[in-house]
Amino acid sequence: MAIILSDNEFTTIQKLIFREVGIDLQSSKKLLVQSRLLKRLLFYKLDSYLEYIRLIQINSQERIEMINLITTNETYFYREIDHFEYLQKVIIPAHPFKAKFRFWSAAASVGAEAYSIAMLLDKTMAKSDWEVVGTDINTEVIKKARIGLYPEKWADKIPVELKKQYCLKGRGKHEGQFLMDRTLVENMDFQVGNLLQFNSEVGKFDVIFLRNVLIYFDDETKQLVIDNVLRNLKVGGYFFISLTENLNMLNTSILESVETSVYRKIK
Repeated sequence: MAIILSDNEFTTIQKLIFREVGIDLQSSKKLLVQSRLLKRLLFYKLDSYLEYIRLIQINSQERIEMINLITTNETYFYREIDHFEYLQKVIIPAHPFKAKFRFWSAAASVGAEAYSIAMLLDKTMAKSDWEVVGTDINTEVIKKARIGLYPEKWADKIPVELKKQYCLKGRGKHEGQFLMDRTLVENMDFQVGNLLQFNSEVGKFDVIFLRNVLIYFDDETKQLVIDNVLRNLKVGGYFFISLTENLNMLNTSILESVETSVYRKIK
């Protein structure tokens, strides 16, 4: 017999996810949560989601596993290409290079966004002039990002010249995959990070991408996340959100809009 996630059980999981990572799980996600967590019930031979909820309340490692399963989202290389063109045509040429150009992919997932930026920076700057940091709450996607191995179809939107230079075609057991060139990794750092908390260790950045993330938060949590992230942005630095997102109803007085979904920190 199938194991069904009840409304009360789903409400408990909603509250737990909100408390841990600030994500506001909509009721439309109930079946998704049920299917993603079912494998963990089967693994532990549990008869109900209530038993699993009791387990994650006392088992911190399983709680991380649950967060990983629920927060895995779609990503691909050169998503929303307009942002990369703006970076290449406007921001990079204006950088004075008195200090290293630092970029933060604040919701890095498996690393496609961070590697997209790294290829662009490596193509236009000296090795000593740039650094890319990627963070995500999901420990499993950060492990994958550090490896940098992806399905071949993910490379479809990578510009041809960058694909030739940085994407290593897999052979044997890695047929149908590609590996990001290891020379990029020397200038990259992937870390686990929670956007609900200010991250003082990553330092200040010239550009921060926080894209396709705010849609998962309520307004109060959005404000908290924005405030935390912008503390890591240099004055004069650029902040990007997704083309499908907006900062309406939020306090963004330290930002000025310079392009659709692109902002500059003014104070």
